[in-house]
Amino acid sequence: MLARMRFCQTLFFCLAAAGLVFTQDLKPVADRLAAQNALFDEQYESDLSNFPERATAFGDYRYNDKLADYSLAAIAHRNELDRAFLRRLQAISPAGFADQDQLSHDLLVRVLQQRIADFELKEYEMPINQQNGIHTSLADLPLSVPFDSVKHYEDYIARLHQIPRVLAQTTEVLSAGIKDHLMPVKFLLEKLPVQCQGIIDSDPFLIPTKKYPTGISSKEQKRLTEQITAAIETDVIPAYRNFATFLSTDYAPHGRTTLAVTSLPDGEKRYQNDIYGRTTTHMTADEIHQLGLREIDRIQAEMTVIAKREGFADLAAFRAALKTNPKYIPTSADQILDDFRHYIGPMETKLPELFTLLPKSPVTVEAIPSFQSSAATHYVTGTPDGKRPGRVVVATSNFAERSLIDDEATAYHEGVPGHHMQLSVQQQLTGLPKFRLHGLGFNAYIEGWALYAEQLGKEVGFYQDPVSDYGRLSSELFRAVRLVVDTGIHSKGWTRDQVVEFIRKSGAVDEPTTQTETDRYISWPAQALSYKLGQLKFRELRKRAQKELGSRFDIRTFHDEMLNGGTLPIDLLEARTDKWIARQKSK
Repeated sequence: MLARMRFCQTLFFCLAAAGLVFTQDLKPVADRLAAQNALFDEQYESDLSNFPERATAFGDYRYNDKLADYSLAAIAHRNELDRAFLRRLQAISPAGFADQDQLSHDLLVRVLQQRIADFELKEYEMPINQQNGIHTSLADLPLSVPFDSVKHYEDYIARLHQIPRVLAQTTEVLSAGIKDHLMPVKFLLEKLPVQCQGIIDSDPFLIPTKKYPTGISSKEQKRLTEQITAAIETDVIPAYRNFATFLSTDYAPHGRTTLAVTSLPDGEKRYQNDIYGRTTTHMTADEIHQLGLREIDRIQAEMTVIAKREGFADLAAFRAALKTNPKYIPTSADQILDDFRHYIGPMETKLPELFTLLPKSPVTVEAIPSFQSSAATHYVTGTPDGKRPGRVVVATSNFAERSLIDDEATAYHEGVPGHHMQLSVQQQLTGLPKFRLHGLGFNAYIEGWALYAEQLGKEVGFYQDPVSDYGRLSSELFRAVRLVVDTGIHSKGWTRDQVVEFIRKSGAVDEPTTQTETDRYISWPAQALSYKLGQLKFRELRKRAQKELGSRFDIRTFHDEMLNGGTLPIDLLEARTDKWIARQKSK
């Protein structure tokens, strides 16, 4: 009887749900579309108010005097908001919507589902590592916020006063991680107090006082400098010291000693969630591992061709000669930065040969601060209005142990036509919901595009030096190596020494990069998989379009199509591209 009652109840709820969808389907397309667009705006505004730093990064300065609430209660509240938005969105039937509106619907569903999946695994309890975290993001505030007016300076001061609250809330979250046994690796956590001390010693928070806009009077400059200095001395520095002490005495000692993320609670599920969330593919760890080994063989064969063309018996002899060639060993950190600028500038002039959509905001090159020296070269998005440029932030520490060989490829990857190109164009798109104008965390698209973009330099006449072209292949090889070592660590139980030896044997990168990247893969599972998997998909889609369209294929319109939908999961990008190919064939 009880089973029958449960069956009837289940049937009732299924019919009720079906009735809801049926009712939605009866509503005119215009009404459902209006409801969806209103929900998009509401969700976007909710995110901005909940993440003020993100709003600032987007060029929206309404919340410039606030820092986000990082407490456990706030994290739980944001999860409830995500679930509510997802329920409401899924209750809107997209039947009859135009392709772009259907895509927006599917895209936000995916974003919200991934956030919820991450929350259920309590990923938020491990928010900090040697690569990045609240301690380094706060220290980057002086370079990430506007300082055009007195109001902007006062907003900055208000944020400085909130840093103790933010670090205390992060301490609460990290303490929950200790309790739940969700801990990063111990030897990497031991680097964090040192980073905090580096921030205290360099005091980047004073940077805004070094140069004021001409429109701010000397009297106001004096007042603002005094208030910034006071906030740093009374709030910021003591809070950083307390945080460093917590990390050193209470947090790091509980760090896990096994490298694999699969050693954590729900480990296998956790790593598969990492793979899906960062690559948007359902490939298994072993499939990715084997793909990496095949790609290594293919790329090294291409590198061997260059080595023999340059008069060497084999790839090993060529590499050995390059290691001691002074032409490719930097003599200063500034030489590395100048090298990046030397490549990005000329490439900007060639973009019209590859695109009709062009970035409007400028891009600058700067060094990674000394307190963050363990970070890799990366890109920081500028604002849509171009007032704050995109920033290519370059690793220059231990410059004498680095190499200039990969600089050209990396400059294209981080600058143009890579990250700066893609993310700046995305901010300029029109006719899309606002949430689609910014990166949505689909790394396989973002990093896949940047790796694909490295080869575009060759297509417009760059990589004139064969060694630089070898560097391009080394960069691609490095991303193939990542497929092997990331899965090696987190699925096959590799030790750190095994990873280091595998990277060294590949010859893909210099020794400082080998060391920092190994630690990166340990602390950031599956992120490094996104580059190669995404690049291969972009190459596959281009080859498909060329085959289907023949003489009608135009590289510029193809690239525009890759960029004008914004950041997408790989499967949605593929479906969208297939529709575009069909439209082009029907013309």
